[in-house]
Amino acid sequence: MNHINEIMEQAREASRDRHGKQITFYLPGMFSCNGTSGKYPALSVTGPECALQCEHCRAKILSPMIQVTEPDLLVKKCVQLDRNGNLGVLISGGCDEEGRLPWEKFIPALHEVKVKTGLKVSIHSGFVDDETALRLKGAGVDQALIDIIGDDETYSRIYHLDSGVARLIASLEALERARLPVVPHIVCGIFDGKIRAEMEAIDIVSRFPAELLVMVSLMRVPDTPMWGVDPPPAEAVAGLIAHARLKMPGSLISLGCARQRGDDAIEVLAIDAGINRLALPSEAAVNRARYYGLEVKYQKTCCSVRECIPESDWRVS
Repeated sequence: MNHINEIMEQAREASRDRHGKQITFYLPGMFSCNGTSGKYPALSVTGPECALQCEHCRAKILSPMIQVTEPDLLVKKCVQLDRNGNLGVLISGGCDEEGRLPWEKFIPALHEVKVKTGLKVSIHSGFVDDETALRLKGAGVDQALIDIIGDDETYSRIYHLDSGVARLIASLEALERARLPVVPHIVCGIFDGKIRAEMEAIDIVSRFPAELLVMVSLMRVPDTPMWGVDPPPAEAVAGLIAHARLKMPGSLISLGCARQRGDDAIEVLAIDAGINRLALPSEAAVNRARYYGLEVKYQKTCCSVRECIPESDWRVS
């Protein structure tokens, strides 16, 4: 335990020395707090459908998203969201059997959204090739979010995909060649709640110019095969955050919204490990930030949004 505490202290000091004594708390568009909603809603271009049917999700997380299954619906909804004061959109959806989203159908609509609105556009990219990455960049997409899985067995067992690591790296290379900013997400405990290949995932990310890394943790989603699986301990997630900080000193690190609700320990320990951003903070997390004397900022976007768009404290009604 003392060894872990020492690593976390090193990570925290490295983070503050490199990135300053501050932290930003985020309210993503899919959530509300004290009657206040985030300004970065999520949309699904495949509705509630996903061919992969991953063990931890079974497409359940797509259902609450705004359904925009046709290009004209995507444009119409984004124009409406822009007029209603939203700052951006996270465009997601289910994958086909190869881990790809139907971007070819929607790329012209993405370009139209960027022309007609002031919205920032983030996408869950899935696997992409060079042509798709270049077209997404040309359409004006601001950033691509992609899950980083460290071994093929996890891809096969959980995501039902073969040769996943090679295809992941090829996608990261394609996005880099297209100069489309990537925000990698590492899902701690995705292999039945166990820490398995997360260190390898961090190593993969460290090979690419990621300005921001988002760490998330397994969520128990009802009516999925992993509903009864316990997420990894908060200490294990914090240890991975500390390792990522020391491996990638120049990158900002966030604890994202995809994690089991009600676990204050993971938030507190993540701050102990030197994170720079945190989505949906508990009171315990806010108090921990104050304990360290951090300057606290608030933002109503996904924690992956690189730009600073400050808001007042939305935790108070």
